[in-house]
Amino acid sequence: MTLPTPVPLDPSACAAGVTLGVDHETAYRYDSPVELAHHLGYLRPLSDACQVVEDYALAITPAPSDFSETLDGFGNARCTFALVAPHESLTVRATSRVTVHARFDGLDPTAGLPWEAAAQRLRYDPAVPFAPEAEFTFPSTYVPRHAELREYALLSFTPGRPVADAALDLMHRIHADFSYQPAHTQVSTPVLHAFQERVGVCQDFAHVMIGCLRAIGLAARYVSGYLMSQPPPGKPRLVGADASHAWVSVHCAGVPANAGWVDLDPTNDVVPGTAHVILAYGRDYGDVTPLRGVIRGGGHELDVRVTVAPIDEFPDGTDA
Repeated sequence: MTLPTPVPLDPSACAAGVTLGVDHETAYRYDSPVELAHHLGYLRPLSDACQVVEDYALAITPAPSDFSETLDGFGNARCTFALVAPHESLTVRATSRVTVHARFDGLDPTAGLPWEAAAQRLRYDPAVPFAPEAEFTFPSTYVPRHAELREYALLSFTPGRPVADAALDLMHRIHADFSYQPAHTQVSTPVLHAFQERVGVCQDFAHVMIGCLRAIGLAARYVSGYLMSQPPPGKPRLVGADASHAWVSVHCAGVPANAGWVDLDPTNDVVPGTAHVILAYGRDYGDVTPLRGVIRGGGHELDVRVTVAPIDEFPDGTDA
């Protein structure tokens, strides 16, 4: 089906693009037949002026009895499907061809309002029109408010400092202070635990940074997507070796590009460019989990394989 396109950005704000292929396969193997299953997925990449989805396909095996695709409240494409016949496995494969433009080229981090003024304009005032980005200032399920996060944030957000400049400094500090350890945390790990242990994965890094920003009154979104990794020099790109990724989008009032939203990747200490593919924006991981569901049956084993590569290097040779 064709979904409505979110409000586009000004194409002139986007640098030259790179076309990537994305192959995301999720496979479940069940201990006993599953009689009934309902699933929700965020697997279609975002499409706007700086990220154009040229092609997208979703293959579900076994075929679902019911399937629909709609936009959620944040403008993300989401699919829902159900299986009502017994099945011993489930495979969901999303393939995309996406042209990604570097939407933050030329970013001036000193532009925009001081962070105190930016936070003030997001506070409720019945005499002032509602700012939509204010929705992302509140605590959420995975990112509750903590005084420790506020104290950590204020080391970067010194008096009068512009939002983007301070947020970049916060990103650098999180990257330097935290250790990336894939097996140390789980989806359910509280953000304060990851903060105190100074360890986690991209989801934890993103939740910590979002918690810091919201703790001082700023608007911050969770970004679900993919990151194209580079193979070692002289080595071929491994199929299925990439993974889903997560980073942060902070609203910097007064910054003209991207409607004031600036994306930052604390896991890699970079401003996302043409290697980052956006799937969806949410308050935290719970809003935009790539695939989740409820089943009637036994336990399961899960295998996720992701490949992100320039389209001319994509494993099938020509297309996503």
